This record gives sequence, structure tokens and C-alpha cells, in this order.
Amino acid sequence: MPSAIAWPVKARELHSHHFDSTIWNDFRFRDDDIIISTYAKAGTSWTQQMIAQMMFGGDPELAVAEMSPWLDLRVPPKQVKLPEVEAQTHRRFIKTHLPVDALVFSPQAKYIYIGRDGRDVVWSLYNHHANANDLWYDALNNTPGRVGPPIDRPPEDIGQYWRDWMDKDGFPFWSFWENIRSWWAIRDLPNVMMVHFTDLKRDLPGEMRKIAAFLDIEIDEARWDTIVEYCSFDWMKANATKSVPLGGAFWDAGAEVFINKGINGRWKDTLTAEDSARYEALARSELGDACAHWLQTGQRA
Repeated sequence: MPSAIAWPVKARELHSHHFDSTIWNDFRFRDDDIIISTYAKAGTSWTQQMIAQMMFGGDPELAVAEMSPWLDLRVPPKQVKLPEVEAQTHRRFIKTHLPVDALVFSPQAKYIYIGRDGRDVVWSLYNHHANANDLWYDALNNTPGRVGPPIDRPPEDIGQYWRDWMDKDGFPFWSFWENIRSWWAIRDLPNVMMVHFTDLKRDLPGEMRKIAAFLDIEIDEARWDTIVEYCSFDWMKANATKSVPLGGAFWDAGAEVFINKGINGRWKDTLTAEDSARYEALARSELGDACAHWLQTGQRA
């Protein structure tokens, strides 16, 4: 007789200038909920766009950032956010950047985790952070309820930003390694799908069909080419206000800076061979060989 599934159990809370994980304690799941997770800057908005366009048959007017909130972001506070999410009548697809043990996990919901090489993550994260305006800092640092230190402006040198992120495991955001480890550990659960940024870049239509099959989304084949077009990087950048929180108000350069370049390998012009070797060795130490290989290549052993 097959053994019962050991479903993840919430073990802790995470608080920071960004996080209030306690919102998950009060969130009421529906059986068809979709949870989209990444560490950050690994294709979250992209995946939200894919799911929205496939569910709604290709609609250029979808306000995806509003439809798919980042639940554990503490801005706005949960007293505001939870009623808005409860009021949604469409199939909900919700974003998180938490590790598994800080979530309430539903056996009925479907979970998609998107991975990306940490070097590519940091280069995208730096663009996000360096272009943020005073409104962003004010919201994160001065909204009541912040636990821990504020977030400061980044150094001008992206090399220093990289070293700080490596030396302090995700500084000034949150731990990279524990996030990856926690999701890799549950990769074989029947309601979890692991997706890689590299595969999305390599074969977007094919990966979208896999995601649709996993989520039991019936594709409107007559609209398929349009659906894929609305999920392309170029289309999303040109229409970024639909998929970026607050229409890009946190970035003076506008929503387009949030949807930055969508390419890998920009770190190769800055990091030395020794820098990369150190990262790869640390990844193997923190994650194990199989997970580190998947994170770097998208390939599962």
C-alpha cells in the first residue's frame, strides 16, 4: 500500500522590509488556487503573464499585476490585501517569494516554482534595486510593521553588490540558498512543477503548453499565436504597465525598467573566472550536485 504523502508544514514566520509571512495564516485557499514562486527575478512576472493569457484566451488589457498579487509583500498590509484577494472571482494565481517552510501549503492548490542561475538573478535584481525611486523606499521602510533594518540604496558598483549578495546570502533581500533548497526538496510532490528560466527562453510555446497541462487550463487553440505573442518579452516590455505593480510607479524610468532585458549571461562581463568558480562551488555546497546543476542549466539529472 503506498505511503501517505508528507505535505509541507509551516514552521516559521519571515519578516523584513519586504516580507510579512503571517498573511498566509489567514489566507483561505480554494481548491483551484495557483501559487507562483521564485526567489525573485527568475521569471515571476513572465509566468504570471503566461498563466493569465492562457486562462483568459489572450487579452491585451489584462491588469496582471493586480490580478496576481504578491501575497507576502507587506505593502499594502494584510488587512487591506486579504479582502481584495478574497473578493476575486476568477481562478486565483498568486505570487510568493517565500521558502516552503514559511508558507501554509495546500495539497489541493497547484504550485509552480521558477529557477534561474543566481548570477543572472543578481544582475536583474540590481537593475530593479538601482532604479527604484523614493516612493519605493518610503513604502518598504516607513509603512508601519516593518521588522528588521530598512533597505538602503545599492552601491554604484555592481561587483560590490554581487560580493555583498554572495557574502551575506542574498543581502539586502533574503536568503537565496534556503529558498532554492526548500522548493527543490518538494519537487516530486504531485501538485508542484519546477520550471527553469532557460527553458522558457529556449521554447516558450512548449513550456507554456506544459504549464497549461499541469494547471488543467484548456487552451483556446484559435487564439494560441496571439496568446504566445502577449507573453513574449518584447510585447511585455512594450506593455509593461499591465504586468508591473502600480504600473511602474516605484521606478522613475517607468514600468519598462522592471521588465529589463530578459537575457542571461550579463554577469560574464564583470565576474572573473574565480568569481564564477566560487559561486558554482558554493551552489554545490549549499544545494547538492543535482540541484546546483538544475539551477545552472535547467537540466535534471
